[in-house]
Amino acid sequence: MSKVLIIGAGGVGRVVTYKCAQHPDVFSDIMLASRTRSKCDEIVADVRRDTDHQSLSTASVDAENVPELVSLIRSFQPKMVIHVALPYQDLTIMDACLETGVHYLDTANYEPKDEAKFEYKWQWAYQDKFKEAGLTAVLGCGFDPGVTGVFTARAAKHHFDEIHYLDIVDCNGGDHGKAFATNFNPEINLRAITQRGKYWQDGKWVETEPFEIKRVLNYPEIGPRDSYLLYHEELESLTKNFPSLKRARFWMTFGQEYLTHLRVIQNIGMAGIDPVRFKGVDIVPLEFLKAVLPDPGDLGENYTGETSIGCRIKGVKDGKPKTYYIWNNCSHQAAYDETGAQGVSYTTGVPAMLGAMMMLQGKWSGAGVFNVEEFDPDPFLHRLGEYGLPWHERSNVDLEFDDYQ
Repeated sequence: MSKVLIIGAGGVGRVVTYKCAQHPDVFSDIMLASRTRSKCDEIVADVRRDTDHQSLSTASVDAENVPELVSLIRSFQPKMVIHVALPYQDLTIMDACLETGVHYLDTANYEPKDEAKFEYKWQWAYQDKFKEAGLTAVLGCGFDPGVTGVFTARAAKHHFDEIHYLDIVDCNGGDHGKAFATNFNPEINLRAITQRGKYWQDGKWVETEPFEIKRVLNYPEIGPRDSYLLYHEELESLTKNFPSLKRARFWMTFGQEYLTHLRVIQNIGMAGIDPVRFKGVDIVPLEFLKAVLPDPGDLGENYTGETSIGCRIKGVKDGKPKTYYIWNNCSHQAAYDETGAQGVSYTTGVPAMLGAMMMLQGKWSGAGVFNVEEFDPDPFLHRLGEYGLPWHERSNVDLEFDDYQ
């Protein structure tokens, strides 16, 4: 039994709090903290109504202020911090964990505010500090990144002698009924998808224009969807940890209406991250856009359909070529019925809770900074379905990419 501090009161924070509260034998005391304490209070009130957990509390904290974080951690004395706020805050929270001697887990890699740059280098640079402190830092324990890395580790452990080709495929086949909305923080979402695409090919990165490469892929229980090649952070760690990879790519689905809205947003400058002077005040266009778009945390009530995220892999087993597909489908409605959050928040929050459980139970351990694929995938996947995200696998199937031939 351990105390855990959850930082971040958005949709993912809601799911993590719900899922931790369902397991008081592991998470004996739970504190939810964010800059706006009233958001934490609302979530905790809902969790208290729906679970039997007896020790839930809230706090206000500026996650970019190390002294504030240190003070809160020392007063609550958690075993670990689950960080599900903004990726801008990864480093300050890691600094606070080092100063207070607690373990760390997040769901997205650090990115600087002034540049849409998605790299693990800033967090990997903490390796020696965490190792010397005897602490564990787990990076990217959501779904993608997160479960997709665990899926790949399972493939490498049980299905292949060498993995040569990896395609991560992410489909949101749901409908929230809004003209335009993002499924997680709009600022982070739009920065991610409007950057140049990039994939790993023959030992080097190949760059593409945003949305330049498209395939129509079929997703289980959803059907065909337009899927676009993007860069996603787990490609960086997976190509490092599985050096046999000849190519690694990431694909995400987008509807034409969404892309039309996105083009307009970009063309009128509302996706910009450089400040604009307006009536004597500096305003970042993307931050203003975030304020007027629907809150992702409020999308769940009328969200229909489901997500489908998985890994399509080709490699060699016993000297013969083999293909393999492993995936999860998640119902938006089922996620909302359980936690009051939509499926994208649910698929991120459940793995964060489970990764924390793996750490607290000693099944994922070690001093230093780790990506999830560096741990044994079996105990994690053994429980993932039980905790709300059942997964499926098939071997020797058509992976739908003609460039595998």
